[in-house]
Amino acid sequence: MKDRRVVVLRTALEALLESLDATLRTSSWPGSEAVPEPLKQASAALLDRLGTANRLAHGKFTGPSIVVAALDAICSGIRRLDTAFVEYRKSMSGGAEQKEAGASALRLELESVRSESSRWS
Repeated sequence: MKDRRVVVLRTALEALLESLDATLRTSSWPGSEAVPEPLKQASAALLDRLGTANRLAHGKFTGPSIVVAALDAICSGIRRLDTAFVEYRKSMSGGAEQKEAGASALRLELESVRSESSRWS
């Protein structure tokens, strides 16, 4: 799809997916090995990417129905990831079992959003 809005939103969502995945990976990184720098950078960019994606996702869109449907699908994915990340952060204050459940729920949401990429490609 060539609509610039779809490209911008899709790019923001893909960056958010990368940062969330990096955050999950760095949180469970084995203590004896150093976390690779690109992974650290992607994780460190999470809050900026989340803020950008959320700002973009709260727009109202008009135009051809196929474009609006793609934009709505991307925005839905961003909102779902935001909700899953908030729950993940809440789980980090609990015990080991709660932390693992939170991480698992976030991983599942990441995979779910990725699996729907055909709706916004």
